[in-house]
Amino acid sequence: MNFKEAAKISAYLSKDYAEKIFRLIMAYQDISASEAASRLGIHIRTVQDFLETMAEYDVINKKEVFEKKRPYYRYSIMKKKIEINIDLEKEFSSLSNNPSDFKVKEARETGVKFSMARNGEYFSTVTLWIGEGRTSKERKINLTSAQGQFLYYLPFPDGLPLSIDEIMEKGKIDEANRPEILDIVNELVDLKVVDKIA
Repeated sequence: MNFKEAAKISAYLSKDYAEKIFRLIMAYQDISASEAASRLGIHIRTVQDFLETMAEYDVINKKEVFEKKRPYYRYSIMKKKIEINIDLEKEFSSLSNNPSDFKVKEARETGVKFSMARNGEYFSTVTLWIGEGRTSKERKINLTSAQGQFLYYLPFPDGLPLSIDEIMEKGKIDEANRPEILDIVNELVDLKVVDKIA
């Protein structure tokens, strides 16, 4: 199960009526959306959406039946145990495979503030302002020591851009920190604080 799927099923399971619907389904052999809605005093569309989502993830069985030649669906329990299992390693495997064959340097006239850590050896935060005039908002990003060390060695706007590898080597940053370095670099590129040169 990926994050989007887990988020969808979790959103439905967190509804205040979810337990009531499951209680009904467990009590009855099978039930229709209209029967459950009338029994619980909930709008039929709400119950249908819930049952359809649970059927989508094979928690509930959905069976088409006919009454006076008019088809409708009845629902029954398919799984008596619901497990949400997200493989984080698989989900975020791309982090260690992100391309890093580009050069970077600080962008010009960003108004960004790099604050030093107490020991004065690397940056601890990046502060920038988003928007203009009175509507501008301050955004402060706390940095890990590896990210702060990397940004400490980031070339100035007038300097020659360097590759990720060159800056990591200058800052003596461990290769294991590459994913978090790429994460902050890409974030600051999006915020136009860092220039990315292919």
